[in-house]
Amino acid sequence: MDVCDPASCEAAAAQAVSEFGRLDILINNAGISAVAPALQQSVSEFRRVIDVNLVGAYQMACACAQVMEPGASIVNVASVMGLSRSLLPQAAYSASKAGLIGLTRDLANQWTGRRGIRVNALAPGFIETEMTAELTPEWRDRLVGACPIPRFAEQREIDAAMLFLASPASSYITATTLVVDGGMTGH
Repeated sequence: MDVCDPASCEAAAAQAVSEFGRLDILINNAGISAVAPALQQSVSEFRRVIDVNLVGAYQMACACAQVMEPGASIVNVASVMGLSRSLLPQAAYSASKAGLIGLTRDLANQWTGRRGIRVNALAPGFIETEMTAELTPEWRDRLVGACPIPRFAEQREIDAAMLFLASPASSYITATTLVVDGGMTGH
């Protein structure tokens, strides 16, 4: 599916309801990055990152909220780059993730009380992903050096936080950003 296409988002939500009988959880995890100095990044490249990371999450959340029942949970995957300065030049990525954190708070304000849908964000630090696999050893050392727990996160550590936010174990949590970054941002 294409999170940049509203019809595709609505079709995905409808398919989930058709296949499973209901839609309880949305994990908004589609994302791209573009590492480039701001003066060298084109506006179209900047917009593409914003469209996928922020507008796509908004469209998926809206499509799913229309069919979700009370007790449902939306978790937006943000990043520590939306909370703190970036060591890499990635204005579009940082802006999209900061916007996603703001979107999370606003949608929670709109939907939790009226619709019973909790909306939270997860802000991971650096983890082993396709995006971080492209980093040079020097950059990996620099990023790890900025963290009190001097390593990248393991996927299972992010998964545990995600499961918590998506599950009834967090039934009294909404409009929150859970930071899982090994202490990098000090949150």
